[in-house]
Amino acid sequence: MDITLNLSSSSKVAIIESEDVVIGSVQDALDLMATVSYNYDGCYKILIHKSAVAEPFFDLSTKLAGDILQKFTNYKVNLAIVGDFSEYSSKSLKDFIYESNQGKQFFFLLDEMAALEALHNVR
Repeated sequence: MDITLNLSSSSKVAIIESEDVVIGSVQDALDLMATVSYNYDGCYKILIHKSAVAEPFFDLSTKLAGDILQKFTNYKVNLAIVGDFSEYSSKSLKDFIYESNQGKQFFFLLDEMAALEALHNVR
């Protein structure tokens, strides 16, 4: 796993690059938040590619997404997941993605530039 920092004014976003799954459990999410916060001086915005998130996350019936995103909420960490979500046919997942993108905590976006813009605009 590689982490790079993207800066814009006073906003910091940690970009996670990995060929392996980084977030596969609640503990993985907690470990990632701790690593980013500790190594990048209080960075509370994370961008990760969909391929680094375990597939069960995108099956809402597993409750993995809810459990993981609750931890991000508890620790006030913003998250953007970048990828093509059109492959999923679940209406509830599509609704969840739509609602998330209307808020300021979690984003599910097609490309990295859009995700960086969304995260940097969160205050």
